[in-house]
Amino acid sequence: MLDKEFKYYLDHQEELLPLYNGKYIVIIDNHVVGSYDNREDAYYSSMEKYEPGTFMIQLCTPGDDAYTVRYYNRVSPVITAAV
Repeated sequence: MLDKEFKYYLDHQEELLPLYNGKYIVIIDNHVVGSYDNREDAYYSSMEKYEPGTFMIQLCTPGDDAYTVRYYNRVSPVITAAV
């Protein structure tokens, strides 16, 4: 799944905060490939560029309040489960 991307976010959260605080960031292969003001823009823009299941969208905020796992599929675009 996207464990590698989430681990990257956790390991680099303090570095990412000054750059992306309050933004939805898109992570692929241990790189931030985009930042957006809302989740919908992040999702639809990423779906135009990348294969489903290859990217993670994460709200960049301090602490662990925004830690979630999002599963994407063609039937239901967003299903959220707390970690």
